Amino acid sequence: MSKTLPKIAWIGLGIMGSPMSENLIKAGYDVTGHTLEQAKLDRLAAAGGTAAPSIAEAVRDADVVITMVPASPQVEAIAYGPDGILENVRPGTLLIDMSSITPGTSIELAAAAKERGVRVLDAPVSGGEAGAVEAVLSIMVGGEQTDFDEARPLFEALGRTIVRCGPHGSGQTVKAANQLIVAVNIQACAEAVVFLEKSGVDLAAALDVLNGGLAGSTVLTRKKDNFLNRDFAPGFRIDLHHKDMGIVTEAARSVGAALPVGAVVAQLVASLRAQGDGGLDHSALLRSVERLSGAQV
Repeated sequence: MSKTLPKIAWIGLGIMGSPMSENLIKAGYDVTGHTLEQAKLDRLAAAGGTAAPSIAEAVRDADVVITMVPASPQVEAIAYGPDGILENVRPGTLLIDMSSITPGTSIELAAAAKERGVRVLDAPVSGGEAGAVEAVLSIMVGGEQTDFDEARPLFEALGRTIVRCGPHGSGQTVKAANQLIVAVNIQACAEAVVFLEKSGVDLAAALDVLNGGLAGSTVLTRKKDNFLNRDFAPGFRIDLHHKDMGIVTEAARSVGAALPVGAVVAQLVASLRAQGDGGLDHSALLRSVERLSGAQV
């Protein structure tokens, strides 16, 4: 293992965090991780990382701390307080938050960290579980250019499209736009699937030809089999997309941007969650369209 590579602390080893941290280990980084579930810590250790019993223990000797947790409240819980990241890292450490949270939370975290001599990047990702496993994520980053340049080799072990979008919070703003586009796209695909099936068309053939033309998309490529097989095992849960639609609706309202279609899809995501489908993959928006079209789902 190269001595020149920074020591990494990774906080949050969920559907995305586990494969992402493992890709850093494969790239030769020394990764110490902490999460709440013992099985996830065991998985990290089996992959060649080091499991830490606490955040303080994980971050104490780190050069870079990477966080990947579900939402703003979790980021605040792990960052602040006596047992949190900011109280226990060394000054000069780079904190990269790859969670998808509100732009405001990222801006506040960067300001609080600066008082302690800690540099921050917000670096949410798109690509879902498959993108995390394959290390082909799209990474949208907010923060200082010099910190971005320093972190680029790390990002290159995790993703393929890596772009600094502006100052603190910019990564989260672009991620919010990403989640808007993805949700509307899945909803359109779901409506098309129900329309095609009710019309008696060969669905697999139809989706193949649609994906080869202007209607084609990464969403359709990634989610085609989910639609065909009604396989809604979570790559990205409805619960999380519900959170993200709240972020983009609120952020858009604050800047005076109208989201007429996005607002409707946000309500459809909320309704799916209220019907008990929050733990399913976001391609389960298909179930909502089926219910609206008279099917017993």
